[in-house]
Amino acid sequence: MSVRFFRSFRFPGAGLSARLFAPRKPRNALLRVLLGVVGVLLLAVLLVVGVFVGLAMLAGGMLVRLLRQRGKPVAASDRVVDAEYRVVPKAGEPLLR
Repeated sequence: MSVRFFRSFRFPGAGLSARLFAPRKPRNALLRVLLGVVGVLLLAVLLVVGVFVGLAMLAGGMLVRLLRQRGKPVAASDRVVDAEYRVVPKAGEPLLR
């Protein structure tokens, strides 16, 4: 099918909504610069807010973890574990028995 066939289908109002909601750059150079600075500042504010929200979530998670461990007994550090150990050879070395 040719392109001419598909171009024959025109939807009413399709061009109007595309023109209404399409972002346009202003013609004034000063206004362009001002809107660019506003956009960069908005991105910076969103980045800072995101960092603070992330830090608050990490701090809250650590606080919850600390509060959960409050009632649990702490393991004694003066206990000695007696066991038999065997040295495992490195890969490539012959096994000695």
